[in-house]
Amino acid sequence: MQKKRPRYALVLGLALTLGLAAAASVGCGDEKKSSSNGGGTDLQSIADERGLSPDDMRHALQQYVAPGKKDDYVMFASGGHAGQVLAIGLPSMRILKEIGVFTPEPWQGYGYGADWGDTILKEGNPPGTTLTWGDTHHPAISETGGEYDGRYLYIQDRANGRVAFIDLRDFRTKQIVPVPNIQTSHGGMFVTPNSDYVHVSSKFPEPWPSGSYADLKDYKEKFRGASSWLKIDQATGRLNLDESFQIELPPYSQDLADAGKKVSDGWGFIGSFNTEMATGGNSEGGESMEAGASQNNFDYLHAINWKKAEELVKAGKATKVNGINQLSMATAAAEGVLYLIPEPKSPHGIDVDPSGRYLVVGGKLDPNVTIYDFNKVKIAAENKDFEGTDAFGVPIIKFDSVVAAQVELGAGPLHTQFDSQGHGYTSMFLESAVAKFTLGDDVVKTGEAPFTLIEKIPVNYNIGHLAITEGDTISPDDKYLVALNKWSIDRFLTVGPLHPQNFQLIDLKGGKGTMELIADMPIPNAEPHYTQIIKADKLKALDVYPPGTDVLTMKASANAIVAGGEKVERNGNTVEIWMSAQRSHFTPDVIRVKEGDRVVLHITNVEQTKDATHGFAIADYNIQSSLDPGEVSNFDFIADKPGSFNLYCTEFCSALHLEMAGWLLVEPAASAIASP
Repeated sequence: MQKKRPRYALVLGLALTLGLAAAASVGCGDEKKSSSNGGGTDLQSIADERGLSPDDMRHALQQYVAPGKKDDYVMFASGGHAGQVLAIGLPSMRILKEIGVFTPEPWQGYGYGADWGDTILKEGNPPGTTLTWGDTHHPAISETGGEYDGRYLYIQDRANGRVAFIDLRDFRTKQIVPVPNIQTSHGGMFVTPNSDYVHVSSKFPEPWPSGSYADLKDYKEKFRGASSWLKIDQATGRLNLDESFQIELPPYSQDLADAGKKVSDGWGFIGSFNTEMATGGNSEGGESMEAGASQNNFDYLHAINWKKAEELVKAGKATKVNGINQLSMATAAAEGVLYLIPEPKSPHGIDVDPSGRYLVVGGKLDPNVTIYDFNKVKIAAENKDFEGTDAFGVPIIKFDSVVAAQVELGAGPLHTQFDSQGHGYTSMFLESAVAKFTLGDDVVKTGEAPFTLIEKIPVNYNIGHLAITEGDTISPDDKYLVALNKWSIDRFLTVGPLHPQNFQLIDLKGGKGTMELIADMPIPNAEPHYTQIIKADKLKALDVYPPGTDVLTMKASANAIVAGGEKVERNGNTVEIWMSAQRSHFTPDVIRVKEGDRVVLHITNVEQTKDATHGFAIADYNIQSSLDPGEVSNFDFIADKPGSFNLYCTEFCSALHLEMAGWLLVEPAASAIASP
């Protein structure tokens, strides 16, 4: 009888590559042997018990990152209406950190009494508001020469028209800027190729001047959008409104946007919908927005020459509007800054390929992606090859003059990313798939026919955006693609009616092979919308802060102390304390104040050991902070509640962590003290 090769031979061979088993003696026939680690259940039995196929096991190995090993990439994912950003390792698909941005985040003490987070959140409130949430949508990593440089990360608040700056030295938010004249922003977010500007555009227009009231019957006359170019301080990463500018836009709904690069550097592109200028009103005798905004056969791609706009602003052609320089729509149209290009109705994505030549638009109601040639756009603009102007005097470039091709992909194309081989990858929302196609033959490196659908891979389910490793740069890595799926349905355990989102990891095989789905990842932190994926070795995050660092300024704090320099001072009704934190005590560990006193507390974590983080909290006072090694954290509060309140370290820091505690003693006011 012929002996069969046992199924578990494949499993052992794969396991050996991970060091899970040494050279194991694999038997023949149906015999099963244990791995050579001295016993235990053999790998085939484990596979049988778990119901794993050979493909399952191979995919697990493709994703696996062993303990003590590091991921090759970090994916920065928006946290949706959780208001945060997630840092996720690839290929492991492990969440490494949740970064507090627009929403208080207790582990870091962001928004719970410490001056760092409280200051940022307070300064990030638009005038007249107090916000405790945001809807993060599109992260944008700083770039140098069209490549991610790992210095800074920016993300916008879809709900409230704000932009946040995250310093990638310590993965902390350092600034939130309420953008003037913008109420909402969906996906109009990108960084220019040399980090000159962060761009963010409005989604829905608002009455101008911003903040005023206008009835919807005056929508066309009184509502406007804006394209904002926020200047980046190269030394600090902060945004400087004094050197920023805006361009007034028509009252369409501006959607996703992307930066030009290489041949199109100096330009930006914004998709739009609702050129019908529908306003809803289905309970007032009108029609719903979805019906009213889907009548025209075409909407408009906005092409913006931001280099030209910058020159006009410097030449004094702008007007200050709510604290920011603004070019009027009439000036932008007359001076060659703003052009409109017809695009199939209700588009979503506008994405620029690594060469900067091809502009790819995905239309939700069109089975094609429409590919424009920027070289033709530039010639058409120079030659005034227009079909006329829109209702606001903005020139409309002829569609047929600038289209390179339309490639039929299927149902519901949305957003496109690119590899370095000349392929585009488009998310197919209705079809729940990713479609791979070729661009023009000047960039295709694989010998495939230009502008051709190559393959599709199903995903689960209803994919929105997608991201490729280093995908928004001039040289994508072609390693992985992550599908951001809106539904998970049956992919994970049911945890109630609110299901997690589903990220799926796809191996691109260097852009030259067949796509392969290798992992699912539940996302329980609301609905991420977009991600960017950077090589891990480009990030230069700190292990510890230099001693006595003010994390808001990243400079030495005037309130820093060294061990032995602790002190308490009273000046009238103000008690100021300089405290140290180190394993396993605070000094001083008893704070004595009187009811009504102002308490100013400076805590220095004097540790310089990697990962020696302490926490600080006071019961009943809503105070909590993370104290990383070398950090100085400051609190300023009124002791308005008399009593004896425990204070303690919230981060398990040593064997005597529970003993790292103390007291805030708030002596009642004299009138409240009972007589003996």
